[in-house]
Amino acid sequence: MPDISLTLVAALCLAALAAGWIDAVVGGGGLLLLPVLLLGLPAGTPASYALGTNKAVAIVGTTGAAVTYARRTPVDVGTAVRIGLAALAGSTAGAFVAAGLSTDVLKPVVMVVLLGVGAFVLLRPAFGTAPSTAPVSARRVLAAIGLAGLGIGFYDGLIGPGTGTFLVLALTAVLHLDLVTASATAKIVNCCTNAGALATFAWKGTVFWQLAVVMAGFNLVGGMIGARTALKRGSGFVRIVLLTVVFALVANLAYEQWLA
Repeated sequence: MPDISLTLVAALCLAALAAGWIDAVVGGGGLLLLPVLLLGLPAGTPASYALGTNKAVAIVGTTGAAVTYARRTPVDVGTAVRIGLAALAGSTAGAFVAAGLSTDVLKPVVMVVLLGVGAFVLLRPAFGTAPSTAPVSARRVLAAIGLAGLGIGFYDGLIGPGTGTFLVLALTAVLHLDLVTASATAKIVNCCTNAGALATFAWKGTVFWQLAVVMAGFNLVGGMIGARTALKRGSGFVRIVLLTVVFALVANLAYEQWLA
C-alpha cells in the first residue's frame, strides 16, 4: 500500500462515487476513475497497480448496479451471462493481441466510430426509447453474443475505454432493448469481464487492496444511486447521459492521441 494522504484518499473516493453513478447509468465510469488513479498514485507506481485497483473498485459498483437493476426491471439474466462469458473470452484474446500491437493505430478508428454513433443517436431521437414488443429471436441472441460479447470484449482487452457505453449501444441495436434495460444487461456482462480481469491482476499481485476496499464502498453507493436514477428518469435521461459520455470519450481519445 503506497503512502498517500487522507486528502488524496478522499478525492479518490469522491471520484469512485461519481464513476459508479456514470457507469450504472450508461457505462464509461472508467473514463473518470482510471485517470484519477493514474494521477493520484505516487510517482513511479507501475500503471498495472492503477489498472488492478480500478478493477477491484469497479466490480463492486457494477455488481451493486446489476442487482439494483435486476430487482426493478425485467432482465434476461441467462442471455446476459452468455454474452458476458463470450466477452470474457474476447477480452482475453484482445489482451494477448494488445501485447504486440500499438493501440495508437486504432484510436483514430475508434474516434470515427464514436462520432458516427453520436450522430446516429442525435438523428434518431426514438433510438432506445421503447423496447420492441416482438420476442427476441435466437438469431438476434447469437448476434448479440458475437458483437456485444466477443467483439466488444475483444475491444475491452485491446484498448478498453468506453466498453460499457459500446455494450449499451450494441444491446439496444441488436436486441431492440430500451436504453434502461440495455444498461441493466450491460452491468451483468461487465460483472463477467471485470471478474476475469480482476482475477488476472490479483494473481499478478497488482492490486492495492486496502485502498480498493475504501473506494469500492463509494463506488457501490454511486452505482446503486445511478441505477435508481436511470430507472426513475427513464430512457430519455439515459440518452442524454449516453451522448455526453460518447463525446467525452472522443475528446479523451483525441487528447491521448495528439496532445498527451
